[in-house]
Amino acid sequence: MPEIIEFGPDILASAQGSLEREWLETNGIGGFASSTIWGMNTRRYHGLLTAATKPPVGRMVLLSKLEETLVVDGNRFELAVNRYPGVLYPRGFEYLVSFRLDPFPVLRYQAGGAEIEKTVFMVHGENTTVIQYTLLDGPACELEVRPLTAFRDYHSLTHQNDVLRSGLDDFGGVAAFRPYDDVPALYLAHEDAAIEKTGYWYRNFEYDAERRRGLDFTEDLFNPFLMRLPLRRGATCSIVASTAPRDRNPAGMREAELERRRQVLAHSLAQTPLVCALTAAAGHYLVARGEGQTIIAGYHWFGDWGRDTMIALPGITLATGRYDSARAILGEFAKHIDRGMLPNRFPDAGEQPEYNSVDAALWFFEAARAYLAYTHDEDFVLSELYPKLREIIQCYAAGTRYGIRVDSDGLVHAGEAGTQLTWMDSKIGDWVVTPRRGKPVEVQALWYNALRVQLGLAQTAGDRKAEALLTVMAERAHTNFNRLFWNPEAECLYDVIDGDTHDASIRPNQVLAVSLTNSMVDAGRGRKILCVVEKHLLTPLGLRTLSPADPAYRAHYCGDVVSRDSAYHQGTVWPWLMGPFITAYMRIHRHSPQARDQVKHWLTGFHEHLRVAGLGQISELADGDPPDAPGGCIAQAWSVAELLRAIVEDVLEVAPPGVES
Repeated sequence: MPEIIEFGPDILASAQGSLEREWLETNGIGGFASSTIWGMNTRRYHGLLTAATKPPVGRMVLLSKLEETLVVDGNRFELAVNRYPGVLYPRGFEYLVSFRLDPFPVLRYQAGGAEIEKTVFMVHGENTTVIQYTLLDGPACELEVRPLTAFRDYHSLTHQNDVLRSGLDDFGGVAAFRPYDDVPALYLAHEDAAIEKTGYWYRNFEYDAERRRGLDFTEDLFNPFLMRLPLRRGATCSIVASTAPRDRNPAGMREAELERRRQVLAHSLAQTPLVCALTAAAGHYLVARGEGQTIIAGYHWFGDWGRDTMIALPGITLATGRYDSARAILGEFAKHIDRGMLPNRFPDAGEQPEYNSVDAALWFFEAARAYLAYTHDEDFVLSELYPKLREIIQCYAAGTRYGIRVDSDGLVHAGEAGTQLTWMDSKIGDWVVTPRRGKPVEVQALWYNALRVQLGLAQTAGDRKAEALLTVMAERAHTNFNRLFWNPEAECLYDVIDGDTHDASIRPNQVLAVSLTNSMVDAGRGRKILCVVEKHLLTPLGLRTLSPADPAYRAHYCGDVVSRDSAYHQGTVWPWLMGPFITAYMRIHRHSPQARDQVKHWLTGFHEHLRVAGLGQISELADGDPPDAPGGCIAQAWSVAELLRAIVEDVLEVAPPGVES
C-alpha cells in the first residue's frame, strides 16, 4: 500500500490546516464520498454517499454526513463539526487526536476515557459506503448517530420544504428512507442499533469553499431517525449506507476492498513511494460507462471528457498495467466518433455527447499509439481503431465542425467566433478568455504526431495508398510548421498563428511539440524551447499557462466564477503539464544521469502536495505565484496520469518508450 498519510494535533488544532485537507473515496462507477479531515463539510460536493444513478453520471448527494454523540457513563461528547452562521458547532475537533489515510480515511477520537476510531470506505462497483466505529480503549459506551440527508443533484443545494416525505421503513437491521419520488431510496444497514424516528430539519449549514467561490453556500439537511450503537472494547460496529439493501457483512466488504487495492498496486510497473502513491490515486478515476469503461476527469465535479480521457489514458491504465481497461476505453470512445471528432464531453444528464474540441480526436491517436507500444495488440488496433483513425484524418482534411480543416500548408486551422476548441477553453458568457482561433501550436504538434502514427499503422496493415498519402501530408506539415512557428526573437515557438497574426505569448503549449513521440522540432530548437519554458513557466507544481512578464498574466485563481474563469489559463499552474515537460527534458538531454537528478529534484514539490488539498491526489491547478496554493478540483485525472506516465517511462525507464521519430 502507499505510505500512510497521518496528521496529529499540530495540524488538527488548526481550522485552516484541517479544512484545506480533504479525503476522497470512490466506487468505480462515478460515485464518491468526501469531506475534510475534521469531518466538517465545506463543499456542496462533500458527503458520505454521492451516488452515480446513471453511471458514471447522474450523481446525487444522498447521505451528507452522520452526526455522532459519544455517551460515556452518562456524559455526552459531540464528535461532529459544522459551520453555522457565526459559529462552529459542535466542536468535535477538540476530541479528534489523529487522522490518517491508511488506505481509507480513519479519524481517532478521545473523550470521557474512551478512544474510538471511525473509518470510511466505499464498495467498488456499488453506490455503497461503509462507516465503521471501533472502541479501541475505555469502558463500554454508546454512540448516538443521526444521519443527515440531502437527496439532491450534487451541483445543487437543498432547503427545508413541505414536499419531503418523512416516512421511515425499518426492516430489522436495515432502515430505508426515500423522501421524494424521483430519487433512489437510501438504505442504512446497522448492527445492534436501536432506531428512533425523529424527522428534524437541521438548518443553515454553511460551506466555506462555496462561499469563497462566490456561489450559494447555505444548506438545510433532514434527519429521519436516530441510531443508538452499543460500543464494546475491541469490537467494531458498522453502518452500511447504500442505494440497495445490502447484507450485513461489512468486515467482508472491507477485506475485499483492501485486497482489490493490493492487486492494483501489484500490477504497478514500479514500486517507488511516489509511483505507488500515484498508482493508488489513478484507480479512483477509472470508472464504468455502460458495458465499457471511461476516465473521470476530476473530483468533485467533472464527468468524463474526451480530451482528458485520452491524455490521461496512458498514465491511468498503461503505466499501471491495466491494459484491458485501456482497450475498453479506446473501444468505447471509438463508438462515439462523429464527423471525425471525439466527444469532448458526455453531459451529466445523459444527453447527446458534445463535439467541440479540436484536439481530443488527435489525442486519440497518441492514446492508441501508447496502447500498441505497451501491449503489441495489433489485431485490436488495426481492426477496431485503424478505420476510425482514418476517418478522423479524412474529416480533418476535408473540413468538419467549427471551421476545423487542413489548410494548403498542411497545418490545421480551427475556430469560429465565440468558440474555444483547445484545452484552454474558458468562456464567460460570450467572452472567450483565451482566444486561440487559427493554428494553435499544440494542435499542429498533435496533427503531425497523428499523421505519423497512422503512417506506421498503414505500413503494418500494408495499406500502400494510405502510406504514400500520409507521407506527403506529414512532410508538408513538418516543413511549414518549422517555417512558420519558430520565433527567432524569443527563441521558442509562437503559440497561435492566424493568417499574418503571430501570437508570441509564452505559454506551455509549445512543450508538446517537443514531448510527443513524433516531433517536428530538432534537438537544437527543442533545447531552446525548454530553456524559455523553464525560465518563464516552471514552478514546483507544474507549468504556468502564461509568462509572468505578460501584461495579461493572472497569478491567483480565486474569487467568484468570473474572477476564477478569467485566470484559468492566464497564469495559473497546471500540474498535468509537468508530464510533457519531463518527457521533453529527458529526451533533449538524452536521459542523462544529470537530467534524471534534475527531474527528481523538480518532483519533490509533488511529494509534499500529496499531503495537502486532496490527500493522496494531485490537484487540477495552482496559483502562478508562491506559495503555489492549489485550486480547482482536489483530484484531477490528467494531473495524476501525466506525472505517473513521465516518471515510469522517462525517469525510471521501466515502460516502453514507443517509436522514435
